[in-house]
Amino acid sequence: MYADELAIEPPAAARRLLGATLWSGPVGVRIVEVEAYGGDPAGPWPDPASHSGRGRTKRNAVMFGPAGVLYVYLSYGMHMCVNVTSGPDGTASAVLIRSGEVVAGLETARARRPAARTDADLAKGPGNLGSTLGIALSDYGTRLFDPSAPIRLELNGSAGPDEVVSGPRVGVSTAADVPWRFWLASPAVSVYRRSPRAPQSAVRTE
Repeated sequence: MYADELAIEPPAAARRLLGATLWSGPVGVRIVEVEAYGGDPAGPWPDPASHSGRGRTKRNAVMFGPAGVLYVYLSYGMHMCVNVTSGPDGTASAVLIRSGEVVAGLETARARRPAARTDADLAKGPGNLGSTLGIALSDYGTRLFDPSAPIRLELNGSAGPDEVVSGPRVGVSTAADVPWRFWLASPAVSVYRRSPRAPQSAVRTE
């Protein structure tokens, strides 16, 4: 099963998703930027910045399930953030899809994101990506490798190690220097912004 390719540690799953295509109806987005997140202290990848960092809740329950399932949450009361669960069943982890390039359904994507200045901006940043794909909270729990699912994930060839850049995750106030953000060279990659609540660091970003 394709989901088995994501039933691995968070950074490896994040890298595997780079270059994959996420489909929602007619719109297809090639993934160019991701962030990996681990789980609770009892698991193999404790991560205080993760939604599952303090254990299972109704909101994050899908993160503890099998890999290849859609985890959607609302950020700042307006943005739908799209995540793909990873790791073995019963172990919490997921990958936030931060940015992508629209490779199909461009007219639909433009209609959903009329404020986008360029096509590269359509799915640049997690909130914009969710809007471009038309993702809703009701899509939570979708099995992305089910051929009949309204939202589907196609794993394409893995990006080579020389193609992938890594750095700190965006906007987290804890574990702010963990280099679990990964991206490919693309104008659709979002700008790094460090949380003002995060401790000062000498770590350089892109």
